[in-house]
Amino acid sequence: MKLSKPIFKGAATALITPFKDGKIDYPAFKNIIEQQISGGIDALVVCGTTGESATLNDTEHKESVRFVIDCVNGRVPVIAGTGSNDTDYSIQLSKHACADGADALLLVTPYYNKATQQGLIKSFSKIADACDKPVILYNVPSRTGVNIKPETYYELSKHGNIAAVKEANGDISSIAQTMEMCGDSIDLYSGNDDQILPILSLGGIGVISVLSNVVPKITHDICEEFFKGNVAKSRELQLGYLELINSLFCEVNPIPVKAAMAMMGYCSEEIRLPLCTPEEKSAQRIRAALKDKGLL
Repeated sequence: MKLSKPIFKGAATALITPFKDGKIDYPAFKNIIEQQISGGIDALVVCGTTGESATLNDTEHKESVRFVIDCVNGRVPVIAGTGSNDTDYSIQLSKHACADGADALLLVTPYYNKATQQGLIKSFSKIADACDKPVILYNVPSRTGVNIKPETYYELSKHGNIAAVKEANGDISSIAQTMEMCGDSIDLYSGNDDQILPILSLGGIGVISVLSNVVPKITHDICEEFFKGNVAKSRELQLGYLELINSLFCEVNPIPVKAAMAMMGYCSEEIRLPLCTPEEKSAQRIRAALKDKGLL
């Protein structure tokens, strides 16, 4: 049974985590959060892929979640990335985030283990059983090596705490099948910035975005114009920002968006190994795309 109210509708930013001298730069983090809220963003995601969650230690992960919740102070929903390839550790992170006041949890498919579909059902259900906040499943097979099938979504959609999916498998036909099977029992968010409008057209209610780190209002407006029935305007924005979107994925996320945010003066370009700063050709493309949109 779906929640009576969605976790959010519109655009949520998958926040970068700014670093300085090897540590989280909390003053920069606060500035970024304020820029997002003043820009009209609809929700914020902390400790997702874009936030370099894979290289945050346990203390940093929990402190980041608490910091964003405290800084936001209820102004928009805060969604905590608490997924892991260890179900028990994911439960620990999820319980901690719920206790700190997160509005929802984002659970990526377990990576490296290559779980079966039955394993996904059991793992996600166990985490959802352990928490009292709604869960967004995050399907990104290009990074994790496992894909959630429509039939699996259907089974998971029966769980009372599993409310939505962030779909980044890029397969529009599969996403359409998921929506046909699940109907109103699960909310759909785009996980790809170049597919916001196509996902909305299939019944999606928003996006969890990398692009919105840089242009929160534009990303919000792509969704809002569609919801208002201004499909042509939504399409104009989607296509008009395609080069910026593509530049933010010219190397693996979050390398380009961290570089873009540094160019715009929000943080240092510091990123944690094994990721590294972009090659000069990529940096030039990112800078050109930002200049083209008047962001530099």
